This record gives sequence, structure tokens and C-alpha cells, in this order.
Amino acid sequence: MMDLRRLTLVVVTVAAMVVGELGSGCLGNVLTLNVKRKFAGRGKDLSAMRAHDMRRHGRLLSTIDVDLPLGGNGHPSETGLYFAKIGLGNPSEDYYVQVDTGSDILWVNCAGCEKCPTKSDLGLELTLYDPKRSSTSKLVYCDQDFCTSTYDGPLPGCKPNLQCQYNVVYGDGSSTAGYFVKDNIQLEQVTGNLQSKSTNGTVVFGCGARQSGELGSSSEALDGILGFGQANSSIISQLAASGKVKRMFAHCLDNDNGGGIFAIGEVVSPKVTTTPMVPNQAHYNVVMKEVEVGDTLLRLPSDVFDSGDQKGTIVDSGTTLAYLPSAIYEPLMAEILSPQPALQLHSVEDQFTCFQYLENVDDGFPAVKFHFEGSLTLTIYPHEYLFQIREDIWCFGWQNSGMQSKDGKDMILLGDLVLSNRLVVYDVENQTIGWTEHNCSSSIKVRDGSSGTEYSVGAHDIASGSRLRMGGILTLLSIIIALLHSSIA
Repeated sequence: MMDLRRLTLVVVTVAAMVVGELGSGCLGNVLTLNVKRKFAGRGKDLSAMRAHDMRRHGRLLSTIDVDLPLGGNGHPSETGLYFAKIGLGNPSEDYYVQVDTGSDILWVNCAGCEKCPTKSDLGLELTLYDPKRSSTSKLVYCDQDFCTSTYDGPLPGCKPNLQCQYNVVYGDGSSTAGYFVKDNIQLEQVTGNLQSKSTNGTVVFGCGARQSGELGSSSEALDGILGFGQANSSIISQLAASGKVKRMFAHCLDNDNGGGIFAIGEVVSPKVTTTPMVPNQAHYNVVMKEVEVGDTLLRLPSDVFDSGDQKGTIVDSGTTLAYLPSAIYEPLMAEILSPQPALQLHSVEDQFTCFQYLENVDDGFPAVKFHFEGSLTLTIYPHEYLFQIREDIWCFGWQNSGMQSKDGKDMILLGDLVLSNRLVVYDVENQTIGWTEHNCSSSIKVRDGSSGTEYSVGAHDIASGSRLRMGGILTLLSIIIALLHSSIA
């Protein structure tokens, strides 16, 4: 694993296109997908959380090439993230994939793969996808529309019957490479209150033939990654283009019990206040206006909320922590610590600011409020921005992106540290994002796109041999996937 201070980007990314062919059933309805968190327990290597985020940032910032040298020990460990179970092929087989709002490609490890993990320390049974075992599998060739549109034109050297290939290199040097196939995907369609049924679709996805670096590690191995970004190649975009679903989805990450709710479709309850998305950005960016600590409004440079080509604040449920440029991080930390002048701070793993504290942190430290365009506020309480590594030892989850170089130094990125235990709604059609505090172990209401009927979608979790607990899964509402990413509790 790599440390976050090296925050590098994807060197090469080719996104998988999703074909919006969902059988004969109407997909204006709601679909659900079971998702669970990788690790819910404490005792994890702290560098691992930053290292995991680092790779996430590699996927997240895939539109540019950046060299961001990172420090830290980079030990592989339990990182805490969420993943979904989907079915692929005919007959359908189960695959556990990380759902990633910061990328677009869906890929799974395939039979014959070099250095693909065959076991996972998460207690999951990994499965290699084999196109030969599926009666509905088809290869995708370089002269087909899918491939030419993915590469924005004909590929040099393309010949008939030459497979369309992909290659993704992440910031820590790990990579995945392979070829595209088209096959069935099995999802859960919501049919009533807390009820669903299986439905099949057809997607084009990457068949992983070669992995390197941490993608081959068994410590946090999954079968693959399912991108859920804004690009036309993402599943939600392709299905929306085919008229099957609306480009709306929501997640509620349960940081207490694991899992949560993930739904594609129109959420009608609870209601959320929204803020406009920054236009023409590859990811889910919004405009932060002010930062408040307790009752003190921080005096910040007027341009601190703009970060060059990456305009605004990135909202990413696939990242564990929260990253702020030095111009925000330093006054924020100073104001948070002002009520505790006698507190003795220690550096853990040369990355985290930690301290011993026996009292209730919510009584001893101030809440932090991020104010966004459109009068939307995100309040983060001390027990949320602080996490325990021992009963009496607490560490700050805020990270200084200014410790990095080039583009990463000015980045504002909000991960699960601030998104957990809130319903976050992404309305891509109307270019807004909103949230509200919510019990993510409960349920939400969604409106069926065909009938207008409102259904309750509840929380789930997938049991495994790891320390995960039942009670929080992620459900998709209108089609597939979910992403919930990490718990640092």
C-alpha cells in the first residue's frame, strides 16, 4: 500500500462501457444490490487507510496524469470499505466488487489471470470469471462501436477479430489489464416495501487478465471494481441513456453496524437540502464557501476552495478520510485544539495526529461545519472526525493534502469520515447533491419510475468470515450497485 502523501493519479485509464439492455422487465422500477463493509473493527494499520485512499484517488483523478510522491510505510492492512455482491454470466455466479463513485470501469478477475488473488483475508470466497463457462458471454472487438467510442476513435493497428483491451495503472503502481466482454449481470429490482426480485441486464465489462501491486494482495482482495462515476461509460449513465433509469442515486453508509443503503432512483424520504454540482467536472464536485469550527468562522483565502482544474470539493464515498489543503487544514486544527491547550499530541506512523483522552470527545472538542453554495451545511461531530486506535487513544481523521505535491496539494476531498450516517443524494440529471443526517440502519423511501408508487428500501449487510456484522448492506434503487466505502470507527 502507498501512503496518501504520494497521492498519484491514474496513468492510463480505459473505461468500460455499459450496455443498457435489461431484459424484458421495465427498469423504471427499483433495484437493490447487497453491499458490505470490508472491515468494521479497530486495530487496523493506520497507514492502510491512507494507502487505500491513495489508490482511490488514483482512480478518482483518472482524467489527468500526476506524479505525487507519497511518504509513509505503506504496509498492506485492513482498510475498511464497502463492496457489493453481483451476479455475472449464465448460469450466474456471485462476485464481490468494490463500488466506486470515482471511476467508471467495471472489471473482475478472470480465469488464467496473472497474479490475481485467489483468496481474501475478508473471509470471502473469490471467483474467477470464465467467459467459457457462460453461455451468454461474448468478446468485444476493437472495431466495434463500444471500443471505438471508449477510445474516442478507431484504434491504431485494429484488425478484425482483435480484442478490445483495457489497462488501468493506479497511483501506487498497481495495475489491472485485460480485455472486454459482454455478458449478463444479475441485480435486485425493488418490487415492494422491503421486497425485491432478481432481474438480468447485459453489460460490457473488463475481464482482468493481469494484476500487479496491491490489486493482487489477499489482505483486502475482492473480485474486482465496479465504477459508478458520472461518465457516459458508467452503468447508471448507460442505463439512463437507454431510458431504463433516471440518473439519480443515493447512499447511506452505516458507520456503526456496517453496510447501509444504496439506491438508484428518486428518493422521496427523507428530504434533503441540495447544492449545485460544479459543471464540466469528471467527478462529483460541489462548491464549499466557508468553514466553521464551533462558533468561529475561519478566516480563509478567498481562492482556497478552487483547486485548479479540479474545481470545487470532491464528494467521494469511496475514500476513507477527509483531505484539506494546508490553508484550511492548519487553521482548522488550531481552532479544534484551542479548547485543549494542555493536550499532548503525538504522531502515529508519521501520518496521524493522536492523543490520549479519557473523557467524552463530543464534550471536549468543537463540531466542524462546512458551508456550501445553496445554504447547505455539513456538520461533523468530534466523534466522527476523531477515531480510536485504543480505548483511550484518539486520532484525527483530517488529512493535510498540502503535504502532497502538484495538483494534490490543493485538493479538498470529503470521504466517509464526513459522509457516514447521512443520506447523500446525487441527482445527476439536475446536477445537484444533497444530504441529511439519517439512521442508516433503518430505511428510505423511493418512487417507482413506472407506477409512481413509493417503496421502502432497507439497510443490509453481507455476512462473511471476517469481523463484519449483519445489518447494513447497500441497496441500489433503479439498478445496480452501490458503493459504500470505509468505516474508520
